[in-house]
Amino acid sequence: MFKNRKDAGEKLAQVLEKYRDKNPIVLAIPRGGVEVGLQVSRKLGTEFSLIIVRKLPFPDNPEAGFGAVAEDGSTFIFENASYWLARETIERIKQDQIAEVERRINALRRGNPLPELSGRTVILVDDGIAMGSTMRAAIELCRARKAGKIVVAVPVTGRMAAKVIEKEADELVVLDIPINFRAVAQAYENWYDVSDEEVLDLLRERINEKEIKAHEFDQSALST
Repeated sequence: MFKNRKDAGEKLAQVLEKYRDKNPIVLAIPRGGVEVGLQVSRKLGTEFSLIIVRKLPFPDNPEAGFGAVAEDGSTFIFENASYWLARETIERIKQDQIAEVERRINALRRGNPLPELSGRTVILVDDGIAMGSTMRAAIELCRARKAGKIVVAVPVTGRMAAKVIEKEADELVVLDIPINFRAVAQAYENWYDVSDEEVLDLLRERINEKEIKAHEFDQSALST
């Protein structure tokens, strides 16, 4: 359905057009959600930042997770996780991911804090939702920061995850809910794991765009 993450972000932005005048902030979940979120923010002319959330992976299957932890410590863990793993193992994995969260804050957000969310419309963006644990932890963080409205916006997810997220967020915007949903990657023609450096390149490109626009505005003001 989507050529790549850029294409998915552009299509998602069209559906989110109604929020243009609501002064929202777009928060993207790295790494895969960054290019999608940047396209949404660019099209709507909104503030943009990264919200750092990490999946809590199973020791023997890192691709699958039993929960997630956000940068403020907000944690979501599936109820039956204790049947799969010992409490000590869960805590050790959580601490490992908290360390990775800190690394990403420093590496991708240069150590800067999240913008103020209180009373604001927050649009949480990722490239898709599989099990939903990272998005649920992100929602919990936004609730703790007293966001005015939480909109979860993704290109693709499955039926079960959609039902859960729809209950926890104030609004769910999703472009495609495949009948036989197996993984987020199935909705993309060009799918690959995004690196830290690619995220930084995308953010630098965004900064350059804003500087060019600011310069053009200054030049226009001087000529009037």
